[in-house]
Amino acid sequence: MNIAAAANETLAHNSNVLVYSAMAIYTLAFVAHMAEWVFGSRSKVGRTAAALTAQATATAAAPARAERQGGTAVLERPKVITKTAAGSRDVPDGPGAAGGTEKGDLYGRIAISLTVLAWALHVGGVITRALSVQRAPWGNMYEFSTTFAAVAVGIYLLLLTLRKNVRWIGLPLVTTVLLDLGLAVTVLYTASDQLVPALHSYWLWIHVSCAILSGAVLYLGAVATLLFLFRDRYEAKLADPAGKQPGAFAASVLERLPSAASLDKFAYRVNATVFPLWTFTIIAGAIWAEAAWGRYWGWDPKEVWSFITWVAYACYLHARATAGWKGRKAAWLGLIAFACYLFNYYGVNIFVTGLHSYAGV
Repeated sequence: MNIAAAANETLAHNSNVLVYSAMAIYTLAFVAHMAEWVFGSRSKVGRTAAALTAQATATAAAPARAERQGGTAVLERPKVITKTAAGSRDVPDGPGAAGGTEKGDLYGRIAISLTVLAWALHVGGVITRALSVQRAPWGNMYEFSTTFAAVAVGIYLLLLTLRKNVRWIGLPLVTTVLLDLGLAVTVLYTASDQLVPALHSYWLWIHVSCAILSGAVLYLGAVATLLFLFRDRYEAKLADPAGKQPGAFAASVLERLPSAASLDKFAYRVNATVFPLWTFTIIAGAIWAEAAWGRYWGWDPKEVWSFITWVAYACYLHARATAGWKGRKAAWLGLIAFACYLFNYYGVNIFVTGLHSYAGV
């Protein structure tokens, strides 16, 4: 018995070492991502926007010049149209943080390589934690947080492997993962221990794993939605030459992102794809509740906020299908929905007492 306990304690220690090592490599990846953004050149989107602004100014001044000359002005048609229809723009995607330069791309490839290495250590820490407790490694907030971050990074790397244009997520993702792991190892840390009897069920693997996977995908959708709001406002300013133009810093960052339409489409697709899984998560939780407590639904704070999150995302998806609520209005709904998910995790677990409080922090 003592030998088994010592072995589990060693595994728990190794898990902590792997997580801290992953944080160190994630920090280096963060620095490399920052270098990628700093040294990336101005993108084709920025050059096109500047040309269009100059051309719009020339177009506005041309009739006056033609009148003074007593002739008719003949203007060339712009090669790129910034607005194809009301509420939409035909703007090419930026190349991402690299900006199309060799130096920017080099830093980007270093950042991705470091992220892969950090993720491997991170996953090793999660697996070692599971071996030390001999169960699913998400029985408390510390384990949930570390597993959640590993799944989020894994999905990002999978999308890169599938050659999706998601390299722009790298910097906000690594930043968030560092904050998440930092909070996990300082505030939320819980020593390896067994669970209360109510949690000894195969539904722990099904229900919580679905919640983690859903949250990781919803996080990526929230990042895209937030960036969409910034990018959409930036494009709106460019489309109005007479208005206040974006500053140099905003231009240097936002020109490298995908267009607002691409960000909006990405956010909608990932949220719509994972919504059925979040629905199943709530259903699985209800089934588990009936097995553990003898009722499917008891209006426990965690149950209530899971349902509120579901309703918020249902409103977002419905808004996307309603003409008057597309774009920025729907994006704000998406961010509110993700805020509900975050409160369901942090707020309810830490500040609200309920049946789900047995896991502790």
